[in-house]
Amino acid sequence: MTDAEREQRFRTLAEFILEPVRRYLLRRTDAPTADDVLSETLLVCWRRLEEVPAEPDETIPWAIVVARYLLANAQRAERRRLRLVGKILALDPPAAVVDVASLDGTAETDLVRDALTRLRTADAELLRLWAWDGFESPQLAIVLGISSNAAAIRLHRAKARLKDELLKAQGASGHVRYEGGNTDGPR
Repeated sequence: MTDAEREQRFRTLAEFILEPVRRYLLRRTDAPTADDVLSETLLVCWRRLEEVPAEPDETIPWAIVVARYLLANAQRAERRRLRLVGKILALDPPAAVVDVASLDGTAETDLVRDALTRLRTADAELLRLWAWDGFESPQLAIVLGISSNAAAIRLHRAKARLKDELLKAQGASGHVRYEGGNTDGPR
């Protein structure tokens, strides 16, 4: 592949993956970190251009796997930084700290978010990839490094666990509505 062909392939790849990977990252971290990780993801794509799948159904999941690992690295670095800040604050605390809480959703949004936090991390991530990124079993399989059949089974089970959590929340709060099918149990 000539340099011009390589550059054109990368430009095409970048245009294709840029927005889906950005959306993926923005749902998991703040905008500045998302931009940094997106830049690093594009750099990895450039360096490993020959390894990027040619199939469009596989390209975005491949890039998201790269972004997920890079985000995990960035989050580990941030945790180390916060531990250091914590040590500094313990030695020399500031005069006053203001804690501002922001609410950004409806009661139902909050209940779904809470239900997701009660799920296993793997189930919650799988559901986010399915619901937010629109991935189906073949793409989920690529991101998770499992077979398409295993991804379909895990997705089905994760949906059932989320439904159970939402039904528990409905019983506790009385204001969650699940419209995803039979909620009465087996007939």
